[in-house]
Amino acid sequence: MTKITVLVVDDSALVRKLLSEVLNSDPEIEVIGTAIDPYQAREKIKKLKPDVLTLDVEMPRMDGVTFLKNLMRLHPMPVVMVSTLTEQGAQVTLEALELGAVDFVAKPKIDLSNTLADYSGEIIEKVKIAAAVNVNALVREKTILPVVPDKLTADAILSKRGPAAIPSHLKTTDKIIAIGSSTGGTEAIKEVLSRLPANSPGIVITQHIPASFSRPFATRVNGVSALEVCEAEDGQQILPGHAYIAPGDKHLIVERSGARFYCKLNDGPAVSRHKPSVDVLFRSVAQNVGANAIGVMLTGMGDDGAQGMLEMKEAGAVNFVQDEKSCVVWGMPMQAIKVGATELQVPLTKIADKLMTLA
Repeated sequence: MTKITVLVVDDSALVRKLLSEVLNSDPEIEVIGTAIDPYQAREKIKKLKPDVLTLDVEMPRMDGVTFLKNLMRLHPMPVVMVSTLTEQGAQVTLEALELGAVDFVAKPKIDLSNTLADYSGEIIEKVKIAAAVNVNALVREKTILPVVPDKLTADAILSKRGPAAIPSHLKTTDKIIAIGSSTGGTEAIKEVLSRLPANSPGIVITQHIPASFSRPFATRVNGVSALEVCEAEDGQQILPGHAYIAPGDKHLIVERSGARFYCKLNDGPAVSRHKPSVDVLFRSVAQNVGANAIGVMLTGMGDDGAQGMLEMKEAGAVNFVQDEKSCVVWGMPMQAIKVGATELQVPLTKIADKLMTLA
């Protein structure tokens, strides 16, 4: 079996050692070299030709983002950024994703020796995903899937039921757009929201993202969109022309009171191995919005959201997914199609137009 080869780039000797140990613990991965800065990395990339690069954000002589910008211009390759869980680290990492990094791993600020091992499963999974993705956002035919533990369904948060019965005098024609995404989703969401007009229906979004990244991400997207984009808050009314992004450590649920829709945040267990979970959002939309909803599944790894999207379809919602060609990872959209939630695929650059046509 051919192993995934990795070059670890970090100015910390401890981080280089720990990352190498974590990655080498998987039989499908081999760390073939390390580098202390981008200049050394450049020479080792030429010599060793690794499949994947893990790249520290903050390094001396040349920061990771500047190096990434040069790398993507001269020698495009899959890169997983290693970032601290700080607001500044979040901003820089989001910039790296804009430049072409496949994903990122959060690096704890303290007690690295004991805490980085807690991230081992995530690190291994993201390196494997990166190895199966090219930098032109095209997926190779075969993606290596990691072994993962059992997962909870949306039943852990919301009991399954049909759409709520609404008295005729409380019915509304207001639409709600529900979007789910994971790997590659930060850029896909930005692409969609930047193309939508200010009179769009209210939008609720679950993106798999760490807690310290969701607010900076919302702020960043708000700066390029005609919509008002924010991190969702508990009890917030969902209004047209606004987009609400789930916090990175809470499930986002859509609730209804009369003819109005509201955001509710839930601190329950992870669902489909994720918190926030797309399945939880989509189930709440199926139950409380019903046929007034439009569901969209963007790029992402795994099957979170597929069952919830099927429930939306059964409640009368119109659904579609990002097409395979424009996805960074054709996982979540593929699973939505596989369970029968939709058959419609739309290129990323056409999703905004499709949403406005349906709305």
